Amino acid sequence: MSLRTATPDDLDTVVALKKRVLRRDLEPLVGWDDVRSRERVVEHFSPAHTFMILVDTAVAGTITLRPEPDALWLEMFYLDDEHQGRGIGTAVLRSVLADAPRDRPMRLQVLVGSAARRLYERYGFVVEDQDAVDIWMRRPVP
Repeated sequence: MSLRTATPDDLDTVVALKKRVLRRDLEPLVGWDDVRSRERVVEHFSPAHTFMILVDTAVAGTITLRPEPDALWLEMFYLDDEHQGRGIGTAVLRSVLADAPRDRPMRLQVLVGSAARRLYERYGFVVEDQDAVDIWMRRPVP
């Protein structure tokens, strides 16, 4: 497993990953809209802050660390189903946390019912808020 910085050409790959990874969990909560999903990725996609997760040479996922003045946002952490359950997500998160600036907390948003919540909790994220669809989590400054 390795990470490489995203390029603008990776946009469609991230859109497709989001659909494959989130649709199954999001559809029962609020439905699924391909156009809206793509628009949200386009709105938030920042190649300078995004890494493509590679297994051998194939793209297996993506993760974004978007800096804000008061926090570092972990976003668009998508790992294709065929690569889940093999420790890849854990390795990526561990690597990202080790290299992340320590001057502000890290925040993220995860879907209610997502198995990813357990991974985040293992790495020190705590629930700050929740609604019927999303859970907002925060990892305090170490």
